[in-house]
Amino acid sequence: MNNIVVVGAGPAGMMAAIKAAENGAKVTVLEKMKQPGKKMLITGKGRCNLTNTAEIPELIKNIPGNGKFLNSCIHAFDNEDVQYFFNGIDVPTKVERGGRVFPVSDKAADPVNAMVLRIHELGIRLLTGVRVSEIIIEDGVAAGVKTEDKTVFPAEAVIVATGGSSYPGTGSTGDGYRMAENIGHTVINQLPSLIPLELEEEWVQDLQGLSLRNVQITLMADEKKVAEKFGEMLFTHFGVSGPIILSLSREAAQLLDAGSFVELMLDLKPALSFEQLDARIVRDFEKYQRKEIKNAMKDLLPGRLIAPVLDAAYLAADRMVNSVTREERHRLVTALKGLLMTVTGTRPIAEAIVTAGGVSVKEINPKTMESKLIKNLFFAGEVVDVDAFTGGYNLQAAFSMGAAAGNWCVWNE
Repeated sequence: MNNIVVVGAGPAGMMAAIKAAENGAKVTVLEKMKQPGKKMLITGKGRCNLTNTAEIPELIKNIPGNGKFLNSCIHAFDNEDVQYFFNGIDVPTKVERGGRVFPVSDKAADPVNAMVLRIHELGIRLLTGVRVSEIIIEDGVAAGVKTEDKTVFPAEAVIVATGGSSYPGTGSTGDGYRMAENIGHTVINQLPSLIPLELEEEWVQDLQGLSLRNVQITLMADEKKVAEKFGEMLFTHFGVSGPIILSLSREAAQLLDAGSFVELMLDLKPALSFEQLDARIVRDFEKYQRKEIKNAMKDLLPGRLIAPVLDAAYLAADRMVNSVTREERHRLVTALKGLLMTVTGTRPIAEAIVTAGGVSVKEINPKTMESKLIKNLFFAGEVVDVDAFTGGYNLQAAFSMGAAAGNWCVWNE
């Protein structure tokens, strides 16, 4: 019987342990936190977005951080397999907007507890409060792990599923990166992903709590367009957040790390062309021709947005509408279609939903998740240089990698 040690009891680690045990292995899971699955408990705003019903090519498209690397393991354990797995351990699932899959109960604790129960049913030894400090290598083969208190756990295969560097309170403190580097693996620089962005403009603070729907954000680097997203965003005391901001944050973090001048260009009326918006403003100005321009904008924008837009158009808020020239009106349209905001940074990586970077995928077999450098050493989950957008894609990636590692560590000869 294969003796397997899994380091980390997050979604990837628990899935790896379950699959290895189902294949007849004797499995020990070592988790440094007192409770397994702590980060899984906060996913999906506490509801646990388990996966997404998108077709596999679309799943991979929504994993911008080395999604193609996961092609084999996602095909081997896809989104239908994830739903079947959880339904099979008494966690019924439901599909919501955008193909997001949640437990019917809307409680993240349910899938976590069900995985822990399955671990116990399979006779897996789950030890919490145990921090692994070293992977033991003998003659180029993984032979076990050593803990902080010098306890040795021998193994015929080791699966590292320690998570990333985000939300350290859940146990993701980069331990796996350090252990991987110590045995010769390349670890790609970690950057925050799915994280709010900090802005330079002081007026942003006055908009704190303002949510905008159906807007378009374009990410700019050195005045060149890099990417754009349509949807919902939120102003905060430090900058911006919300779904479209989080989706662009990975690229923004990379650009900032490379020293680029990074801006966001906000189109407040993406459904209207320049000409259509100009015509709309003409109608509003005719309607409010005896009023100040700040009052003539109230049908077009939320009140708190009027001042920054007028400032961007170099128009005084107390100008009378009937004095605005055609050229000035066109400046206003330009500001509405392209309000610029300067990105000074991201929030700290500890606040990121996921970590971009990790153990290089070039050094991992994409089918088995086994190290190409060290036999019988496997990696799974966020410790690998893989990251995805929100919507269930990150957990799908974790489950697929965990299943591959758990299966192949037993089948591997």
